[in-house]
Amino acid sequence: MQMRQMQPARGQVSRRGLLKGAAGLVVGVYLAPSLMKRALATEAAAADVTMPAGGFAPNAFIRVATDDTVTVLVKHIEFGQGPFTGLATLVAEEMDADWAQMRAEHAPADTALYTNSLFGMQGTGGSTAIANSFMQMRQAGAAARAMLVAAAAADWQVEPAALTVSKGRIRHAASGRETGFGAVAEAAAKLPVPTDAPVKSAKDFKLIGHDRDTVGRLDSRAKTNGSAMFTADIHTDGMVVAVVAHPPRFGGRVKAFDASQALAVRGVLAVREVPTGVAVYAESTWPAIKARELLDITWDDSAAEMRGTEQILADFSALAKGPGAVAATHGDAQAVLAAADQVVEAEFQFPYLAHAPMEPLDGWMTWDGSTAYARFGSQIQTSDQMAIAAVFDVTPDKVRIDTMLAGGSFGRRGQVGSVFAVELAAVTKTLAGVDGFAGRPVKLVWTREDDIQGGYYRPMFVHRMRGAVKDGAITAWADTVVGQSFIVGTPWEGFGYKDGVDALMVEGASELRYTLPAFSCDLHIAKTGVPVLFWRSVGHTHTGYAVECFVDELLAAAGQDPVDGRLALMAEAPREAGVLRAVAELARWHDTTPPEGRARGVAVVKSFGTHVAEIVEVSVSDDGEPRVHKVWCAVDCGVAVNPDVIRAQIEGGIGYGIGHALYGEITMEDGLRMQSNFDGYRSLRINEMPEVEVVIVASDAAPSGIGEPGLPPVAPAIANAMARLGRERPRRLPMLRETA
Repeated sequence: MQMRQMQPARGQVSRRGLLKGAAGLVVGVYLAPSLMKRALATEAAAADVTMPAGGFAPNAFIRVATDDTVTVLVKHIEFGQGPFTGLATLVAEEMDADWAQMRAEHAPADTALYTNSLFGMQGTGGSTAIANSFMQMRQAGAAARAMLVAAAAADWQVEPAALTVSKGRIRHAASGRETGFGAVAEAAAKLPVPTDAPVKSAKDFKLIGHDRDTVGRLDSRAKTNGSAMFTADIHTDGMVVAVVAHPPRFGGRVKAFDASQALAVRGVLAVREVPTGVAVYAESTWPAIKARELLDITWDDSAAEMRGTEQILADFSALAKGPGAVAATHGDAQAVLAAADQVVEAEFQFPYLAHAPMEPLDGWMTWDGSTAYARFGSQIQTSDQMAIAAVFDVTPDKVRIDTMLAGGSFGRRGQVGSVFAVELAAVTKTLAGVDGFAGRPVKLVWTREDDIQGGYYRPMFVHRMRGAVKDGAITAWADTVVGQSFIVGTPWEGFGYKDGVDALMVEGASELRYTLPAFSCDLHIAKTGVPVLFWRSVGHTHTGYAVECFVDELLAAAGQDPVDGRLALMAEAPREAGVLRAVAELARWHDTTPPEGRARGVAVVKSFGTHVAEIVEVSVSDDGEPRVHKVWCAVDCGVAVNPDVIRAQIEGGIGYGIGHALYGEITMEDGLRMQSNFDGYRSLRINEMPEVEVVIVASDAAPSGIGEPGLPPVAPAIANAMARLGRERPRRLPMLRETA
């Protein structure tokens, strides 16, 4: 997921909750010195900040308490992908802390202090958490260590260079004295923050690169014993639960409604129209849902999307027959194809996909007439803060957001335009206008059906591909892509869109890792009324499949081995070649034969700066259903901060990818969504999850993304294995369709 530069909101919210009661040292280092100076200058002047004894908060990322605990303020949302553990590892490494003393919690929403340096605003996505924080958090840890050491040295009247730090203990070998961080935290807080504290060389790492036996996940215990707090767990005095009846068709609006039966349900407090539909307010969730079912609403569909998915797909396919805006080209692919003796053609079709995280969208908010306070799984805090402010017609400094743990996202919570945040603000503002309800907190709940049918899907796509083969070599490649953009027409259009090309739609298709003599990729941006959004691995969700299936098909036509043929084309892609060799060795591609009735397929995809190759072993039942028995994976993501988290993300991406490749599809008829829950929108079941073996390729490159890159290679690898079994390589996903 990628975003354009946005200006930080002015005068962000107070850090009272961050600082209150946190006696000790609070320190951080931000890469932009001007922002550090601003923080230092304004912190003491902030009237509503309660400073702890000895407290110190320049751009706070680290809090050292007098009980020796070290808490890392994480600017990225934790929804299962591991930033709590990852960023805490970076800090602990440079502080030489003991892992047992490390803690993590979400930082407040404050764009100026907690900007994602790769986005230009506070937010999480595009597998950027470690990538943008690697040096920032290490520098913060190094600065904290230097201050703690300096404080101990001053107390003992020795030179700081005479002290060592190990597992959270500061020692002076000559005198035998030692202390923990907490004992010197308050003294350290009075010292200036160093801006040039050195960070370690990789050879000295004791935590970075180590596995769960050394660095266990910080959020696992709370999530398994039930003490972790998610938005769904929030229950506060006077809280009102709201659900919204949304239009059954995208683009529909409320024409009229009768709420008399709904208001008769015990526990229902009010029913009001809001911009996104009709809101039902109740004392608890169940009466709100039951009352919503009793609403009699007349919908205005005059501006709604009325087509079904088959018609939209046919329209896309027709567009693909003509050239679009040029995304990339070299050589003269069209001329080579026109003169070629052997031309291979394929059209790949991809459906709308829902994100379907375990926790549907939900949020909690209060509005006191001048300030808003929200608690929810905010993925893009800057955007959400600005959107909420706009609803209430206040400046962003009047909006406080507490980022909550969230039960997954896969892009769902990173909505362009902060659609859910806007609805949360709207239902809260509307209730505040009802007599007797001003100031009461509102919890907006989406059911599973709301979430599956709520739009903001992975867009539908079509790839029309043509390739030429001559004398055992691929001589030309042409790819015409048709799909829907989720940035064109939005505030993010300035990033990634130029001359009719949305770079996110063709990433992975417009910059092949294969060296070919003639190549072209062009794009049609189609329009529909279906709202679309980033989905795990963004453009690579479809380009990875189209490219890796097609190159496999062309190599077969050229009589080449799928692994060796790819390697021969990777002269200019050494890291892709490296993971391909590694996975071929791991799976023993060249010197083992799969069991009878099984075959292996391979795919290689670079996404978010990470190189991943996967080999799958597949069988196909008599009724044509593929079964994935094992997946071998090699990943090169630069420096591996948390190997166990890397493996978990790869395994999760593979399972998510298999489930959607086999079953995932949102279909519409006359504009109405046909799937509403997991009975119709099926995911991979636990007994269908294959064995996964992952090798992490050693690298000293800067860390790159890991939350998404495990997904793109698995679907084409399955398709390629099916072709090696003599089955048809699936041209349309999902591979198993109810209407097929």
